[in-house]
Amino acid sequence: MSDGSETKRIPAEGADMLILAGVNDSNLVELSRVANVKVSLRGDTLTLQGTPDAVGRAAPIAQRMIDTARQRGELDPDDVMRMGDEAPNGDGIGGGDTTRIALPGVRRIIQAKTAGQAEYMQKIADHDIVVGIGPAGTGKTYLAVAAAVDALARKRVRRIVLARPAVEAGESLGFLPGDMQAKVDPYLRPLYDALDDMMPPERVQRALETRIIEIAPLAFMRGRTLGDAFVILDEAQNATNLQMKMFLTRLGVNSKIVITGDKTQIDLPKREESGLMQVERILPGIEGIAFHYFTEADVVRHRLVREIIKAYAEDS
Repeated sequence: MSDGSETKRIPAEGADMLILAGVNDSNLVELSRVANVKVSLRGDTLTLQGTPDAVGRAAPIAQRMIDTARQRGELDPDDVMRMGDEAPNGDGIGGGDTTRIALPGVRRIIQAKTAGQAEYMQKIADHDIVVGIGPAGTGKTYLAVAAAVDALARKRVRRIVLARPAVEAGESLGFLPGDMQAKVDPYLRPLYDALDDMMPPERVQRALETRIIEIAPLAFMRGRTLGDAFVILDEAQNATNLQMKMFLTRLGVNSKIVITGDKTQIDLPKREESGLMQVERILPGIEGIAFHYFTEADVVRHRLVREIIKAYAEDS
């Protein structure tokens, strides 16, 4: 074209146009902003117009948006922004089978939204023990639970065990009302919430009753061998050195362990007693164990969460 601009038309047949465009075309507006192109959606064709470099940058982002809309996945402007962050030169985040988990019971597809998440999911697929370390909102626990539910559905394991240390912000279990289950449930609630997102409620309830899925405080793991299981230890920064050793040595035949934690959120009286800090020192280099580090670029909550985490990191 005479003004040096380029136009590219991308077919979007089969895509849910409401998902693709977003509320009030917010997804298309964000694509225009991150890639500096003019975007229009007419019928089942998405048109990009701008400089050749800008169109080249926008095209793979637009294709990922269309793929997501075809799969009826979730897509909002924050997702489009992350796609732009991950594709500065038109490179995607991969997208092999390990970065997409289909959950038929709730008709959802959970997939990596950042390159860091894709790498984490790949490590979970490839290793017996994975330690995911990073700030809140990066999907450490959520993606691990999704991988566990997928492994159970595919009969790769016979049960899921989700554990958390019952230590939080200076509160004591002894002062909470109710029996032991009532005392520990508030600490385990985020794990229930993640499960509820991935399985129909009646199936979750049945799995809990039959102990196919077990959600328990870390202290309850002592003396057990966890075979044929997908085991997740969440909030591992609040496990002591002794608890962490006890937990890791529960690993049985045909089992997988994922440990997640945030080193900036240690609630133990002495920071050096954090089992997460110790395993970070002594376990790297052992075959079958992988460490994955998330950054604020992997935050998939509201975009302000990323900025807040960044501000706190710069202030420390």
